[in-house]
Amino acid sequence: MTFAINGKFTAQQITGVQRVAYELTRAVQLRGAPGGELEVFMPQDAVEPGTLLKRQRRFPWFRGNLWEQITLPIAARGTTLVSLCNSSPLFKRSQVVMVHDMAVFDVPHAFSKKFLLWYRFRFSMLPRNAPMILTISAFSKERICHHLNIDASRVAVLPPGADHLDRVVSDQAILQRLDLVKDSYCVIVGSLDPRKNLQRVLDAVDRLGHLQDVKFVIVGGSNARVFNAGRVAEQVVSKQVIWAGFISDGELKALYESAACLVFPSLYEGFGLPPLEAMYCGCPVIASKHASIPEVCGTAAMYCDATSVDDIAEKISLMMSDRKVRQSYKSLGLRHAQRYRWDRAARDLLEILFGEINHRTFNLAAHASTG
Repeated sequence: MTFAINGKFTAQQITGVQRVAYELTRAVQLRGAPGGELEVFMPQDAVEPGTLLKRQRRFPWFRGNLWEQITLPIAARGTTLVSLCNSSPLFKRSQVVMVHDMAVFDVPHAFSKKFLLWYRFRFSMLPRNAPMILTISAFSKERICHHLNIDASRVAVLPPGADHLDRVVSDQAILQRLDLVKDSYCVIVGSLDPRKNLQRVLDAVDRLGHLQDVKFVIVGGSNARVFNAGRVAEQVVSKQVIWAGFISDGELKALYESAACLVFPSLYEGFGLPPLEAMYCGCPVIASKHASIPEVCGTAAMYCDATSVDDIAEKISLMMSDRKVRQSYKSLGLRHAQRYRWDRAARDLLEILFGEINHRTFNLAAHASTG
């Protein structure tokens, strides 16, 4: 059986989902698959870093969803397609799809109506089109089985890695540009998606009058076509709050390396890569107790009740007021993050593709021939 990677993500801005697709594809190609490297089928408007991947083939007709739904199935005839970013061609039967979470079912209020209907329809097609579904956490696996009513044996968990940061050169210029001093600011990473719970952090900042010299750097943005951003879309004006917007990987690494902590108050995550990336860079983490986050962070994070403004403020105050506490969580995080490697995820993916999938396909064919 031959496989190819759905390269729609190579034409998209890198956020968490695209990061997983790019790094996993890169690691799989470096490791090597039986019979050679997996090809990546890309749209014509692919950009870096996707265009740096090996074994790429470009197909010029259409862009975005039209490319994925029309061009890609034609290009992938006779090939099992591996889609790593939630979406996949609706009417291609031979494919493996990675679903990062079931947020469109679990927290529907966070999305625009158009996006919600489209993705719920997409996911409803998966049980018949994909013999194996991939996901990124045990939490997401449970939610997939629940909402799609499929057996747990059809869902495999591939936790992402954090060691891609080894290749990133820290861009210290961002500290000067944002007027930041080492160990005197907190980083908050996430879009204006309501699930990220940014408003409660902003409300918590108002209760930290004794930390007036501490700044809060908010990294990320919002996509109104996807998220129902609500009142958080209005950026708060405060001397303590810095809206950095979208930044480069090098700038983000520099922020992590010099920050006093990362505050990650998300209410719903399929995995939650920012806490792991922060830990990998030696940045202490304050994290939410919700969804997959405790599974990912283990005992290496300080946890807060993300539904309580008071508790968020209390944990920030504790972390910022005690250097020994910060050092302890820094050490715990560094050790914990080393366990998450892209090569390990690539190994597991190849075992699934060339072991489990072929086994399932053989059994289905045998059943059909005797039925």
